Parts: sequence; structure tokens; C-alpha cells
Amino acid sequence: MANVTYNSFKQKIQDGSINLSSDTIRVALVTSSYTPSQDDHEDYADITNEVSGTGYTAKGAALANKAVTKDNTDNEGVFDADDVTWSNSSITARGAIVYKDSGTAATSWFIRYIDFGADYTSLNGDFTISWNSEGIVNLSEPV
Repeated sequence: MANVTYNSFKQKIQDGSINLSSDTIRVALVTSSYTPSQDDHEDYADITNEVSGTGYTAKGAALANKAVTKDNTDNEGVFDADDVTWSNSSITARGAIVYKDSGTAATSWFIRYIDFGADYTSLNGDFTISWNSEGIVNLSEPV
């Protein structure tokens, strides 16, 4: 599976329904049984196979120190935040869903699915997502 930027995010970032700077943005962990659909999955009501275990709470974690910047070198808009850690956790995850949390599942819109490439497990330890050095989301104009 590959990383996915959900099509509904592309629409909602353009119509102003999602503001990456001011909205509450969260990341939820999912198991290998979750298969993202770029076209059909739109909001937290569409999430399946969210992980459960010690140290993890449903709906995941809020992102801290969010930043939206421009990258003139790569001609991109970049969204990034601090890495996320679930401390003293016992969980196994295959991927993460970044989404806007409105407090209501049907309007908590998906942004991006990040595939870890394999299952990762923490056993009474830290489970950390270290975001790509290029950011969580990069928006660029296709050539």
C-alpha cells in the first residue's frame, strides 16, 4: 500500500472547510486490515480497524506545533507538526490517518493516510511517528 492524500481533503482545503493552521488536526493509528480509499473515504465515520491497546486512546493524538509554510526550492506548500509519541504503549499499527477533528465523526475529515510499510509494535514502550523531513502534506502543482 502507498501513502494517500484523500480527494475530499483536496476539495475541502480549497473551499476553506479545513484550515490546517487553526483546526484541531489529529492522527489515528490503524491496523494492516485497513485499506484506504482515496475516492470513498472522507471522514472519521469511514475509519475501520483503528488500533486498540494499552497507552492508545480511540481517535489518536492531537498534533502539536502545527506549521504551514512555503518551500520556494521545491515550489510546495508544506504542512508539518511535531512528531507524535504514545508512551508506555502496547500496540501494533500499519499506518496512520491524519484528519481534522471537528468533534463529530461525519465532519472529521480525512487528510492523509501514511503507510508505515510494515507492522510496527510497541510493548510497554514508546510508539513514535517521526514525520518525513519534507512534512506531513506537501501541495504542489503537477508539471
